[in-house]
Amino acid sequence: MDHFEYQSGVLHAEAVSLPAIADAVGTPVYVYSRATLTRHARVFRDALAILPSVRIAFAVKSNPNLAVLKVLAAEGYGADVVSGGEMERALAAGMAPGSVVFSGVGKTTAEMARALQAGIGQFNLESLEEGLELAEIARGQGVVAPCVLRVNPDVDAGTHGKISTGKAENKFGVPFDRAAAIYARLAAEPGLAMRGLALHIGSQLSRLDPLEAAFTKIGGLMRAVRDAGHTITHMDLGGGIGVPYKAGELFPSPEDYAAMVARVTDGWGVTLMFEPGRVITGNTGVLLTRVIRVKEGAGHPWVVVDAAMNDLARPAMYDAWHDFGSVTPDGARMTANIVGPICESSDTFAMAREIDVVARGDLTVFRTAGAYGASMASTYNSRDMVPEVMVDGDRWAVVADRIVPATILAAERVPDFLR
Repeated sequence: MDHFEYQSGVLHAEAVSLPAIADAVGTPVYVYSRATLTRHARVFRDALAILPSVRIAFAVKSNPNLAVLKVLAAEGYGADVVSGGEMERALAAGMAPGSVVFSGVGKTTAEMARALQAGIGQFNLESLEEGLELAEIARGQGVVAPCVLRVNPDVDAGTHGKISTGKAENKFGVPFDRAAAIYARLAAEPGLAMRGLALHIGSQLSRLDPLEAAFTKIGGLMRAVRDAGHTITHMDLGGGIGVPYKAGELFPSPEDYAAMVARVTDGWGVTLMFEPGRVITGNTGVLLTRVIRVKEGAGHPWVVVDAAMNDLARPAMYDAWHDFGSVTPDGARMTANIVGPICESSDTFAMAREIDVVARGDLTVFRTAGAYGASMASTYNSRDMVPEVMVDGDRWAVVADRIVPATILAAERVPDFLR
């Protein structure tokens, strides 16, 4: 459920008409619904309440906007971060340092040192080499780093290959058959407090059985590590639950997910950690865009909109589907190709798609754009950096400014030897 609905024939975000936002801010622009964000955060959190001990760290990469993080902090969420920049955003949003989990295969020396100084709650170690380096940094600061070891369970998530992270050929985590030995080695290292295991097998999962297989497998590893005399108090099960992008798609509910987790982890005696992203923010946003023109095509007309692959990269990167519709539909339909203005054939949102009839100047939206939308935006082709807006009832505010090419140009320098 979201709060983007038609009122008197005009699409609204909560009580605010999208044309009003377009008139004030221009297009393209991301529009988020605070009510939807809050609802999804609560539904996921409440579903996990059947588990004895839970911590939730929002996957900041899915939507790092400061206002979004502020809402989630108020709902008791921590942050799962994969860079120093994401960590600083989480802290700026008011998330407690102890609720921050630092993931990612390429943590730099500077990032790990800063994270230790900030007192973050957990490092998800991706390799023996990373753990040894972190231990050295921690000893130099006179602190102990709380850590879990990320394991690659070699389980196929059944999702798109570019967002699959749990197969043996993926770069994430340590090999399953070496994990117990690596854990033992790191547990003996001064400066580290090894407290558990972690996994994350991919994003946009449509079924629970790959997750159940992965959780069952890592549960066996947990028992083997304990039998070897090591302590495990935390198990990080990652994220990955998908959301429907097409009308009629069915995905597991948070309640179904929680019931599966409860069954698999019964008797583990640990704090379970979760890192949801898309399932929280996916349906909280739309990308509002305007039709530049409709031009004749060989097969179907080309609907050229002012949003492009630099604003919403998922279709170009993953062949991803986003529902597309008019802000003021009249009921008429057409079949068309939807594209942006960038000089790339990959700047294509949909081909031969049945859509509302639209014409030059019409406002349209790409739905389910609250995750991996603005967070993946760029200024390719020297285009604007897309702005972001948050709606709260009948109020709204710009929560990320449009950054125009002149601003970016002003940050560049011509060296003396070219003058």
